[in-house]
Amino acid sequence: MMEWVRNGAVAFFFAAAALGVAPAASAASAAEIDAKVDIALNSLLADSAAAQAISEDAVAVLVFPDIVKAGFGVGGQFGEGALRKGGVTTGYYNIASASFGFQIGAQSYSQVLFFMNEDALAALDKVRGFELGADASVAVASQGMGVDVNTNTVRDPVVAFVFGQKGLMGGVTVDGSKITKINP
Repeated sequence: MMEWVRNGAVAFFFAAAALGVAPAASAASAAEIDAKVDIALNSLLADSAAAQAISEDAVAVLVFPDIVKAGFGVGGQFGEGALRKGGVTTGYYNIASASFGFQIGAQSYSQVLFFMNEDALAALDKVRGFELGADASVAVASQGMGVDVNTNTVRDPVVAFVFGQKGLMGGVTVDGSKITKINP
């Protein structure tokens, strides 16, 4: 079993490197994260009327500008981002998950989480690692798809937009991803 896990981890990094979506060797600085967050958030808001409408009602937004996901039997994803409240960065976070099963490929993408109420935002730092789907219900929207922004959508504690996918891998899963506060 240990050999299989080790081989899967090696394959994960080779697949990611081959597709040009390999994770950085070291953690990004706060300035690097903020610069990437600005670009990703501005891009989403410029391209999506639904995201723009939701952003007007959100109490905070957590932006992961570059999440890398790869797998070969054993897989995972990782990214770093920043929480913005009132347009100001109030904290830095990473997002990670692991998976086992039939999977092969690598991709990168951006993810923006709009926190629609103070309770959902407070839950982000109450536990050791906030888990999407377990600690908060998430409504997922794709930038390229029409999203009906209505009172039901805005009632979800967290609304997620996934966009900018690059690489080859089936689907993007939001539930089960663990978000943890970091100090870049």
